[in-house]
Amino acid sequence: MSKATKTINVEKAGVDVRAVFPKENYKIMIAGLAVVVVGFLLMMGGNSDDPNTFKPEEVYSFRRITLAPIVILLGLVVEIYAIMRRPK
Repeated sequence: MSKATKTINVEKAGVDVRAVFPKENYKIMIAGLAVVVVGFLLMMGGNSDDPNTFKPEEVYSFRRITLAPIVILLGLVVEIYAIMRRPK
């Protein structure tokens, strides 16, 4: 038996082939993903020269505890908008 793959010509089958979302929605999704990545980048950091010392002002800073989660949530809201947006 041969292991030949069957190819189906979509045009002959009469199947309508199109993307799940319009091009604009994908652009908005990429923007939302970029905002989420920026939020995670804001949350990371904290290189310490001495691993035996704990610096609470670095760990519990405004940037990591407040700003980064807000930016991540805004990115998720942009993603939800991109998914729910109807094409014109």
